[in-house]
Formats: sequence, structure tokens, C-alpha cells
Amino acid sequence: MELTEIVQRHLTAWQDGDPAAVADSVATFSDPDTEEPLGGAALAAHAERVFAQFAGLKIEVEQQVPSPTVALVSWRLTADHRSAYLGMPATGGTVSVRGTDVFTVDETGVHVVRTFDRLAVAAALGFEARFTPQADGDRQFGVSSRTPVGRTARPGVLALTWLDVRDDAEAADVDLLSVEVVKSLRASKGFLGAATFDIGNRKFTMTAYDREESVRAVHARPHQRAMRRFFKSGLCTRALTSIWVPTAIREYARCPECDTVVTMHQAEDGIGVCDCGWSPEPEPLL
Repeated sequence: MELTEIVQRHLTAWQDGDPAAVADSVATFSDPDTEEPLGGAALAAHAERVFAQFAGLKIEVEQQVPSPTVALVSWRLTADHRSAYLGMPATGGTVSVRGTDVFTVDETGVHVVRTFDRLAVAAALGFEARFTPQADGDRQFGVSSRTPVGRTARPGVLALTWLDVRDDAEAADVDLLSVEVVKSLRASKGFLGAATFDIGNRKFTMTAYDREESVRAVHARPHQRAMRRFFKSGLCTRALTSIWVPTAIREYARCPECDTVVTMHQAEDGIGVCDCGWSPEPEPLL
């Protein structure tokens, strides 16, 4: 079979969403998501994961440079994001990205090296990349977020939970559940805000409430679904839930005009203004 025919057969297999056909079309295949060239059953399994993450692949060939033993194909791929990819939960949106396939021939068959920009994929899905080291020997690093609600009351209680996840797919699943839980809390009168932070395989959530009785709001349906997933469906490998009562909260603000430091509790009592007359506005804890 001519190399140009193999190229077409391979691209058609991807567009048809057929893992077996992808594996049958070439000897080996690699892309930015494979640690090494894959062939046979391993390639079919990789293709199946890709089709689960991105449905309805369409590959538009923009340029093809063929020869008897090497072919270079530049393309634009569009697909629907249906499952977690690189820790990004499914958006349901459409991604479009450019890339290239290099086909080479040797005595063992045809080999494909696919290249594309994973940062471009993330950007197309509405994600902004941040680079952090995994660890430096003493510390682990991660990413974080906060959900302020504009309420500036001093918290009477903090709730801290964490979950250990197995992989990126499970992490994305937990993120979706967490979003629903926090959405349900925003309508709760005593809820004062939330912060989440991911470090290694552990996902933390801290929420603040005006008093201990308000923590009951967390037991709405989204939280109940998350608990069932852990206890009944095997989600995550370990979990912690805890309630903390603050013994002291001290907050300071620096005057933008004269650099005087004002303590917030004094400002709230009306005696914390600096000499120039400035007094800080209260801010939410989280």
C-alpha cells in the first residue's frame, strides 16, 4: 500500500472514532499524551481514551507533503470535550487545535509522530495554564481558588475537608462535585465563603460560616450526592471532614496614603482610623 493511502486510512480511522482501525493502520503512534510510541492493543486503548475525552473528531488537512518513505501532514482538529483531560473537567464545549503528523516508513512498518500544543488545547477550553513544581524535597505545590460571597462578618466556625484522588480523571470528577456543593452553599445565609487548594493527590476545601449552626447548610443535596459517591461508589481513596472554631482572628490594613497600619477590629469600633483620617473597609475572610 502506498504511504499516501496509509495516511488517509489512519486519519479516517481517527475521524471514524474506531480504536481498532487506528491501531491496525500503523505500526506505532505517539503524541504529547503518550510516554512512548504505542502499537497494537496499547495504541487501541490510547485511542479509546482520546475518543472518550473528545467526541466527534474532525480532522481538516491543511497541507500534506508526501514522499515514498516520509509524509508530513498539517491539520486542524475540532472535537467536543466530553471527559476530563489533563485534569480539566469536561466543559461540553468544542475545542479546535492545529497540529502535525509525521509518517515514516522502515522495515517494521509505518510510524506516526503527532505533535500539537497542549496549552492551546487548554486555552481553547477556557483554562489558563499555571506552572508549578511537583515538589522540592520539603514541599508539595498545587493550585487554588476562592469563592467570595461579599459577606464580611467574622466567622464563628471553619469547616475543612480533604479528599485523596487516584488520578486526573477522578480529580476532575471531584471538582465538578465541589462546584455543585459550593453553588448550593452560596444561597445559605450563614455561609461566608470558600477556598479550595489542590496539593499532590489531595484536594482541600475550607468553608467559613457565621456560627456553628450554619454548617448544617452543607448537608444539601449536592453534598449528599458527594458523600454517597465516596461511601457507595468508590470515589477517592481517603477523606477527612472537620469543624474548627477560631480562637483569634487578627486582620491589619495599611493606609494607602501614609502607610499607617490599622487593625480591623479597631476600625470597626471607629477608633482605628489613621492620622490622615483613612479607615479600611471590611473584607471577606475567604
